[in-house]
Amino acid sequence: MSMRFTGKACRGMVTLAAVTGLALGAAACGGSGGDDDKKPDSSSSASTAGGSQPDPQEGQSQEPLAELKGPSGLNLQITAAVRDSGGFVTVSGAFKNDSGTVVTIPSALSGNETEIMNNGRSLGGATLVDSKSKKRYYVLRDTEGRPLTTTGFSTLKAGESIDVFLQFPSPPAGTTDVSFQLPLFPSAVIKVSG
Repeated sequence: MSMRFTGKACRGMVTLAAVTGLALGAAACGGSGGDDDKKPDSSSSASTAGGSQPDPQEGQSQEPLAELKGPSGLNLQITAAVRDSGGFVTVSGAFKNDSGTVVTIPSALSGNETEIMNNGRSLGGATLVDSKSKKRYYVLRDTEGRPLTTTGFSTLKAGESIDVFLQFPSPPAGTTDVSFQLPLFPSAVIKVSG
């Protein structure tokens, strides 16, 4: 009988080992199922990254609000004017040399304020005019007097284009149309969003 008991005990142990092995195998499969769950997350984040293809939307926002033709083949395309909750408006776009030669950026674009001119070439001479409120807004400056606009460009090669930005104090929330003015360029009415 002790043999029978030992035999039954052995079969019980084998059965227990087999069940434990299956349970561990199932847990391991469940774990890889968890990995599979992670894969859709990464593919969904990839699709989010792929979904960050608001290129069509960006393409729509890249449609110029205004295009200003200046001296020597210089061209300024304004693509956005966005009001920020911080109390300012950021105007952005592209500054391009449409001529066939290298163009020196006129110093007049920096304006005539000594503090701005001392910081090199910029678009610091630009203003926004709110005819509704009868106010003119100048490019903002940091605490050291540097204009909050693209700076440091003195020439553009033929066909060269650079992205530019300018920050102004925000007109009142009810104002959506302002006139953008830059020395040596014609003025243009642009829409402020946000």
